[in-house]
Amino acid sequence: MLNRRLVLAGAAGLALTNGLALGAGPAKAQEWKSKFPELVFAVIPHENASTTTTRYTPFVEYLSRELGTKVTLRIANDYAAVIEGQRAGNIHIAMYGPASYARARATGVSIEPFAIEVNNDGTRGYHSVLYVKASSPFQKIEDLKGKNLCLVDPNSTSGNNVPRFAMDKMGIDPDKFFSKVVYSGSHENAVLAVDQGTCDGAFNWWNDEQESNLMRMSGRGLVKAENFRIIFKSAQIVNSPMAYLASLPADLKASVRDAVLNIATKDKATFDGIYGGKQRPFESVEHAAYEPVVELIKFVDSLRKKSGS
Repeated sequence: MLNRRLVLAGAAGLALTNGLALGAGPAKAQEWKSKFPELVFAVIPHENASTTTTRYTPFVEYLSRELGTKVTLRIANDYAAVIEGQRAGNIHIAMYGPASYARARATGVSIEPFAIEVNNDGTRGYHSVLYVKASSPFQKIEDLKGKNLCLVDPNSTSGNNVPRFAMDKMGIDPDKFFSKVVYSGSHENAVLAVDQGTCDGAFNWWNDEQESNLMRMSGRGLVKAENFRIIFKSAQIVNSPMAYLASLPADLKASVRDAVLNIATKDKATFDGIYGGKQRPFESVEHAAYEPVVELIKFVDSLRKKSGS
């Protein structure tokens, strides 16, 4: 009888202890929810803002369901807006380009990358390419001497930093070599500038023959892919990361990370809507993957200082 009572008492104590432990989880979760009744997810528009909104609205709705709190989509005007938004703590989660993420970290923004885009072939990188009109006589960068060049944004990896790095290796100072160098503001605008004749060449992102900004634009009828030719392709660049504020509670970060890394399984339609079904599921990533990009932007900054731009 004594043993039975001890066993029952022990079981009751264990049940009470487990109950307290189980109750601690929701209580802790409620703690961050009271502090963060709304989370802001930001992305810069690779295409026009309307198309980007269409791609990412289901994503923030998915995050809201998974986290049990409101998640608001913010379409930033440029990379700098995302960087400064996270610096100020107004943007909790953001989709970066490699160089903009690296610049954020290099300038003291306390963020952590946790997910990386993965190509359909399993690689985790993309390229910077230089487009010209297929009907033009240009076959290499040197042929564009004295012509107009379109870059994308000062903090764009494929649209500025990698091109400037590559041209420096060729002995080309863009601001002296070309008649005019302009920032288009988006990858889409850069392609349109070539199509309309405003620029003779434009740098852009390119994964492979099936997935690129040009192919997306062509699929939407904005331009015809066959009207363009690539005359330069960079070495592979590490794919874009998603990053959250390092100051977020650990359990909130874990919940965000879990939701993003599992979206392709939990809500395939939403995931495919972001990438048109042309990407594999997100994979986890750490800052070390972007150290080479940090070095790249430092190098590009040194070029700017030399040229006085």
